Amino acid sequence: MTAEEATGTASVARRVTDALQPRNLLLAGMPAVGAFAAGHWTGLLWGLLGALCAGVVPAAYIEWERDRGRWGDRHVVDRTKRAPIFFVILGSIGTGSALMVLGGAPTGILLAMLALWVMTVGLLAVNTVWKISVDSAVASSVVTLSACVHSAWWLLGYGMTAAVCWSRVALRYHTPAQTLAGAALGAATAVAYLVG
Repeated sequence: MTAEEATGTASVARRVTDALQPRNLLLAGMPAVGAFAAGHWTGLLWGLLGALCAGVVPAAYIEWERDRGRWGDRHVVDRTKRAPIFFVILGSIGTGSALMVLGGAPTGILLAMLALWVMTVGLLAVNTVWKISVDSAVASSVVTLSACVHSAWWLLGYGMTAAVCWSRVALRYHTPAQTLAGAALGAATAVAYLVG
């Protein structure tokens, strides 16, 4: 591959990874999961709360720390610096779940939040010894959650998950094994809580 081709590949990979980052996928996916789980429009609101807690709050925390000079960008490529992010995610998802319980949210959206919480615990545990792809895990989880609460046709969204995995490897943030492990964890936790 020539230097020009490598630059072009990196540019495409950067656009893919930025467009399909966890915050964006959760903002698109959780309202749909909420609506499907509830069977009516009020589920959208519960899904938006889920997206806020699982995606927006953690992304805002990362940006805040980045602005303070703690991290270079949202990717936090050094796995040893990721633990605080996981704890913010766990706290935020836990808070959102508590609000959902108090507000009488549909069971399906609560189970989706639980799946994301368990996935985050898994990511944190693995991250202590090995770098795993959070982006791939979230992309896989959103697709699987949608398929579990609505239709198996949503599994076609795994093309998007594959694009996320490719972009993370192309940018050299992860190895193929790290992205596949993240995608497997995202799918497994979603299926375990919504089908089990």
